[in-house]
Amino acid sequence: METSSKEEYKIQSFDLETQKLLKTALKDPGSVDLEKVSNVIVDQSLKDQIFSREAGRICYTIVQAEAKQTNGNVFRRNLLNRLQQEFKAREETRQRSTQDWVCLVSFICNIFDYLKVNNMPMMALVHPVYDCLFRLAQSDALKNEEEVDCLVLQLHRIGDQLEKMNLQLMDELFNLLRDGFLLQEELSSMGRLLLLEILEFRAGGWTLSETAQNYYYSEVAD
Repeated sequence: METSSKEEYKIQSFDLETQKLLKTALKDPGSVDLEKVSNVIVDQSLKDQIFSREAGRICYTIVQAEAKQTNGNVFRRNLLNRLQQEFKAREETRQRSTQDWVCLVSFICNIFDYLKVNNMPMMALVHPVYDCLFRLAQSDALKNEEEVDCLVLQLHRIGDQLEKMNLQLMDELFNLLRDGFLLQEELSSMGRLLLLEILEFRAGGWTLSETAQNYYYSEVAD
């Protein structure tokens, strides 16, 4: 969650001009077009899964820098507007490309994880995040290992925070996952293992015993 003191942001995949834009935005956000910056970050996040997991930290740093410099929230407003557009088109994105859909979910969850208001997750993102995770828990998605992997990864990252924001929805989500584990046909052995692991992870208070960790990670390695 902390701002990195060293510039270890993964922006090498951008062209030099865009790298310069992002570096400037991180230090002097008032001097650049922040709508353009937010679009650049979202566009890259939707096609680059590694970057989609890193983007929250970059956005957090720009939000903090803008608040400190001008007490403004232009970047955050533009970012959330663009996220809303992408969220509305999520089913079309999923139909078009599983990879793009998984990147979108990773990005929304990453923003939820990093962008806080008074050290609390943003209420505006709670339902969109849950909606994405519920979609990943539907029977057609559970047949796809890439989607199951994405779902489990997000719950590891933000499940605990999300449960505190709405326990009832988390209970409903895990009822779906339990049904999927028990009843879903065409679930791959890896998908079944991932679901079992996340069910045990939550049952243990969002943590795994060392024995369980050794079991699951040795199975995944095999």
